[in-house]
Order: sequence, then C-alpha cells, then structure tokens
Amino acid sequence: MATFKEFRNKVKPNWCPGCGDFSVQAAIQRAAGNVGLEPDDLAVVSGIGCSGRISGYINSYGFHGVHGRALPIAQGVKMANRDLTVIASGGDGDGFAIGLGHTIHAIRRNIDVTYIVMDNQIYGLTKGQTSPRSDMGFKTKSTPGGSIESALNVMEMALTAGGTFVAQSFSSDLKELTALIELGIQHKGFSLINVFSPCVTFNKVNTYDWFKENITKLSDVEGYDHTNRVTAMQTLMEHNGLVTGLIYQNSEQPSYQELISNYDEKPLAHQDLQLDESKFNELMAEFM
Repeated sequence: MATFKEFRNKVKPNWCPGCGDFSVQAAIQRAAGNVGLEPDDLAVVSGIGCSGRISGYINSYGFHGVHGRALPIAQGVKMANRDLTVIASGGDGDGFAIGLGHTIHAIRRNIDVTYIVMDNQIYGLTKGQTSPRSDMGFKTKSTPGGSIESALNVMEMALTAGGTFVAQSFSSDLKELTALIELGIQHKGFSLINVFSPCVTFNKVNTYDWFKENITKLSDVEGYDHTNRVTAMQTLMEHNGLVTGLIYQNSEQPSYQELISNYDEKPLAHQDLQLDESKFNELMAEFM
C-alpha cells in the first residue's frame, strides 16, 4: 500500500516561502495514502493561479487546465473513469470568480469529485488584486481606495446550492485538513473543501496570525451537528464564515452517477470505443 511518500515527485514547488499551499499539497498526499490509494488511482485537476500549479507537484495523473475550468475537466474525467479518485483544485479567484458558474452547478450536480479551494482572499499570481473573497475596504493594486464590494460567502452559497459535503480548514492545521480531505474522498458525491491558505507576499491583512485570532473550530462548538443544514447555516452566519471543520454532510443523497439510468457498469475509459465508418455514418445521420 502506498504511503504519502509515493505521492511525491521530483518537481520542486515554486510557491513563495511560507505560502499556505505547501500544506495543502502535503495534506492531499497524506490523505491519499491514508485512504489506501495508489498514485495511479488518483487524478488531480487544477486551474490557473499559484494554486493551479499543484497538479504538477503530486505523483498522480495530473491536468493543468485553463482559468476557472478545473471542474468541467474533473467531472469529465470522473464520468469517463469512475475508478479514479478525482480531486479538483484551484484558488478563490479560479473557483469563485471566472469559475463560479461551474462551481455552483458542480455542487448541485453532486458528481463524486473532491474540490479543494486554496482561499487567500487575493489574486496572487497576477501580483495582488482584489478577489471575490476580499473583505469590503480591502486595499490592493486594483482597489487602492479600498474595495466597495462585500466578500462572497462561499460556504453559505454551497449550502444554498444543495452541497452534500461542505467543509473548511486552515492550512496551518495539517491534521484537520488531512482528515477533511480523507472524508471528502470517501464521500459519495461532490465534496467542497475551502482552505484558508494565506498569501504571505501580497495579503498583509489575512495573515496566519489573523486567522488564528479569528477562526472558530467547529469541534469547539458544543453540540454542533454537521448533519443539520439549518444549524450549519446559522453557525456560519454567526461566525461570519470563519469556522473550520466539517460544516455539513448529507450521506443520504445519491451521487450524480447513481441517478443516471443505464449507466454502464464498465467505465468508458475501459471500453472498446473503436468506431467503423458505417457506424459513424449511422450516428451522424441522426443529426442531419
């Protein structure tokens, strides 16, 4: 059985020293080993941005997609080969700005994919602009007078969209983050894990110390029930979304694949898909 070491490759990450994404990478590798995966059981699909590089830093199948399009690719991979464990990843700009439409529909569709968002409340790769997760008043190169837009409450959004697995963590809490990724992988449906992953170069507000002072761990909330959607929403609103842990899980709702009628038991990737000319012409005639 593979350990986290088998999920390492020889590509050295070029993130800034201290970037929270290092911990996310380590947590994915540890979680993959802990749930019994081998490198060829895992596909990591990423978008654009600093966090988008992560698909090249893990010893598994990897696909570095275009901006905001990690989820369409990841869903296609899962539909073609359900034997793979598929992890999609990206930053808050990738998933909650240009890719938000895909995120919302992936959540409600409930395909068996785990989506890990590295949320640093800023655009890092393009050198420090306001993102959809930046707080009102946040000053950057694109908002020198302070942002006049409110931050997107992504965990509340996920619950509203019908998410069946909604979790949040902090990159400095490797133990909790690893455990949540393990649960996300094992969940039969779409798993959204938002990770507070500080940008040490461009975000001087939402720092490691700031998060430590402002985060509430759900494990410290007495009587918290992660199966109660109403409680989850109320708790998020009470803490302005600054909670970590398993926020909500619905294990009863079938995944997208389970609801497809006549879904072939043999994965598409393993089928003989050679098409002769006569069959091709027959299929094309249906569209004429």
